[in-house]
Amino acid sequence: FLDHLLTSIMTCPRPKFLNRRRDKLSKKIQQNSNITTKKNLRTMTTNQKEQIILPSAATRITIMSNENKTPTPQQQQEPSSSSTYGNQHKLPRLPLPKLEETLSKFLKTVQPLLTSCEYQRAEHDVAQFLSSAGRGQDLQKLLQEYNNSECLQRGFQSYVEEFWSDAYLAPDDSVVLNLNPFFLLEEHPDPKIANNQIQRAASLLFSSLKFASMLKNETLPADTFRGRPLCMDQFKAIFGSCRIPVEHSNDYVEHYPESTHVVVMSRGQMYYFQALWPDDHYQNALAVDASDLVEILTAIDADSKHLSSSPMLEHKAIQHASSSSSLGVLTTLKRGAWSAIRTNIQNSSEQNDSALRVIDEALFVLVLDDFVPNDIHEAAANMLHGSYKLSLEDDNEDAGTASTSNDNYHQRGTCCNRWYDKLQIIVCADGSAGVNFEHSAIDGHTALRFVSDIFADTVVRFAQSITKSVYGSDSDRVVPSVLNAPVKRASTILDEAGGVPVFSTAPKRIEFDLTTVLANHHTNNSFADVSVLDQIHYAETAVGDEICGLETRILKFCGYGKCYIVANKMSPDSFVQMSILLAYYRMYGTIVNSYESVLTKGFLHGRTEAMRSTTPEAVAFCHAFCSRVTSREDKVAALREAVRSHSALVKEASAGRGVDRHLYALKCIASKYQDDGTADIFSSAAWKVLNHTILSTSNCGNPSLELFGFGPVVPDGFGIGYIIKDNGISYTVTSKHRQTQRFVQMLQNTLESIQEMIGSTGSLQVSRHHITACKDEESAPPPQQKEPSSLATNGNGIYYLEDYDDFFGETKQLSSPRITSELEKSDASLRSLSSNSEYVSNVMRKQALDLRSLQNVGVNVSSNDLGSSGNLA
Repeated sequence: FLDHLLTSIMTCPRPKFLNRRRDKLSKKIQQNSNITTKKNLRTMTTNQKEQIILPSAATRITIMSNENKTPTPQQQQEPSSSSTYGNQHKLPRLPLPKLEETLSKFLKTVQPLLTSCEYQRAEHDVAQFLSSAGRGQDLQKLLQEYNNSECLQRGFQSYVEEFWSDAYLAPDDSVVLNLNPFFLLEEHPDPKIANNQIQRAASLLFSSLKFASMLKNETLPADTFRGRPLCMDQFKAIFGSCRIPVEHSNDYVEHYPESTHVVVMSRGQMYYFQALWPDDHYQNALAVDASDLVEILTAIDADSKHLSSSPMLEHKAIQHASSSSSLGVLTTLKRGAWSAIRTNIQNSSEQNDSALRVIDEALFVLVLDDFVPNDIHEAAANMLHGSYKLSLEDDNEDAGTASTSNDNYHQRGTCCNRWYDKLQIIVCADGSAGVNFEHSAIDGHTALRFVSDIFADTVVRFAQSITKSVYGSDSDRVVPSVLNAPVKRASTILDEAGGVPVFSTAPKRIEFDLTTVLANHHTNNSFADVSVLDQIHYAETAVGDEICGLETRILKFCGYGKCYIVANKMSPDSFVQMSILLAYYRMYGTIVNSYESVLTKGFLHGRTEAMRSTTPEAVAFCHAFCSRVTSREDKVAALREAVRSHSALVKEASAGRGVDRHLYALKCIASKYQDDGTADIFSSAAWKVLNHTILSTSNCGNPSLELFGFGPVVPDGFGIGYIIKDNGISYTVTSKHRQTQRFVQMLQNTLESIQEMIGSTGSLQVSRHHITACKDEESAPPPQQKEPSSLATNGNGIYYLEDYDDFFGETKQLSSPRITSELEKSDASLRSLSSNSEYVSNVMRKQALDLRSLQNVGVNVSSNDLGSSGNLA
């Protein structure tokens, strides 16, 4: 009864005055109740978390948000006044497929990957699973009951949401190369900005802050596709969020809605500055404009350059700064190891704890890399994992201050200039820019919307600067802005007494004192107390191995693109998928498992479904194409049939009628309620083959992106991210110890061979809208026929490709060695964390440091130029 009462109360609309008084109320709550603090929560074991006694209902409603709670029928019918989240009430829940339908599709999916004997065994396993003696119907019933009651009571909106969150947050593996994807942006159209690191960073930063301000004010237009709304829930966790490692349990994501500052990393040093006004001042307006940001970044660049060129023992403060200049490399460790070190850093001093909080609570991290890529391959690798460059320390210098190891080499690459637990905007010394994002709370489509809007905003500002000379003050009307957010420069608002800005936006250096901090280091089945400075060194060498073992190669195919494929009446995405499968078959002569993620954000809290591209039709096409006796016409027909089959399955997956997520949820239900799920089809050869993805692929991009990519999901696999443009296709291919460059060359040869097979359409491009004049009347599409690959707009004229494929890799098996009963401990963790949860249940809403406390962290930064300008205080 109490749980039912709490749920009913928490789903009521939250009065606005509670938001304005959140800090004061939460402080009273913590004084009068036994709620665990964030610091204690991170260090508690799972059993200790289970023993937390929650406060009264009145107390809980103050610290919990109603946005992630199950909406009442009345709330589902009432639209929100928010422009950003006003369509959420229109979204249906993800449907739970019928068991018989899913198992039938499962057999069709694995058939091309199995021998005849293995397939017969799979048929037997499926029949046994469906029979009265099997567990299939019982598990389906349990999943239905869970979907209708428990998952809703715990704030989940689909039968797979809880388990999919665990798939991201449970593994102990490093997020680098295993989870975080990257985007590489196109060049800025203004040459003065395009090749200038500070100018390009300031331009992107200004647009990003406008985007963040609009999200806070809920004025950002909602995503739609063909007039249908898409879920915007993930945008609540894109800014002010940080993945927190937890030893012996699942990670979780903290979110700070009140976040107003940005962290900047330059040459391994870390800085921060206030960028937005607090939510009770000027409606979350920007506190800086583009010129302010140029001055701030100039000061940071000058300070980091000074520290990197200073003798290490010149000054104690510089010594401390230099010794911790690669602290971010610790985020590349395995999650359990990073959690143990992080906890020791937090507990070592109030200074270190506050410094970590400043990083966690930042809107995002801006990375300034002192690096110029030599080619497109290095540019992509730098965005994915940073560069690797060793330099030999001078024997006359005391290199031992940074590490007590005997290694005289020092890592000068950008791999140490990262913080992988947060969203990162990366700008190189030549002005090339991109994004690397933590993937557990947001998918590629959410990151793509952010990147597309900020890139478009920078282009529009350039266009407005051109038209201003013609239209004057009306230039903004002639070329409307993509992002509209208020700007109230803090430097212009002075106090009455001393003429000092009431709100400082001056940059400050974040400093850690790590000289005496020890952390447990596991080696040879034993533990030893090792200095954090040495742990930084060990983390750098470990990620160096990963980088050296990964190869990243780019194919920018310019022979044809979307226009040519559409003119031949085929789906561009399905066409590219067939090119990947065919290239692998032509190179190795084998058929392997392939994965493509498909967006399901048409459902409430929807994320992705798996599309298995290795269909019987795709296999038939590969055989036909490589046959020496098959006619050209039959080869083309086989290609069209493979493309048609793939497109149909993509539509089923986007409608929530796929195979992987349903079976994965059944496996998790078996582990959750009955046993470890090792019997039946979940231990079969067919299941193992399905979950070993050799070709992990994803299509994510639009004209704002030059490249998109991620790492392979299995040691013997390829990670393939691609972008289909009007007249070209870009592939980013990664692998570990495989012939990556040779595979890229085979891809190019395959695309050319397919074109030769199909022949020329005789199309003449007239405009970007794909109007064509065709010589062959039969090859011309009907006058009123729409292109198969539709476009969707966000309301600002920014278009996205139809398939926002944004989960990279196979279905994760919860097999992390650091927990013995993952789902049981996950349940306990979620129960203990739920008192502060908001949005999706793997995201915890937290209170940020108040402004007074925040201003006491760090060392002021200035440059000679800044000192004379007096614009920043």
